[in-house]
Amino acid sequence: MEEEYGRKWDRCLADSAVKIGTGLGVGVVLSVLFFKRRTWPVAFSAGMGLGMAYSNCQQDFRSPYLLHGRMVKDQ
Repeated sequence: MEEEYGRKWDRCLADSAVKIGTGLGVGVVLSVLFFKRRTWPVAFSAGMGLGMAYSNCQQDFRSPYLLHGRMVKDQ
């Protein structure tokens, strides 16, 4: 049981890092290209990434019987 929680936390943190990093990158590009180097596109897109990561983590912890990437065979 603790092993599964550890895996879920690892997936959650990795997913959060990817989504927030992608949001920051997209925000910087949008800020430089379209919004005259304002800060709100960076904050907005990083917040979107954080929100998506939180939602994914919440769903992952609420579904205890979901097996990620494993094939369950009948015995």
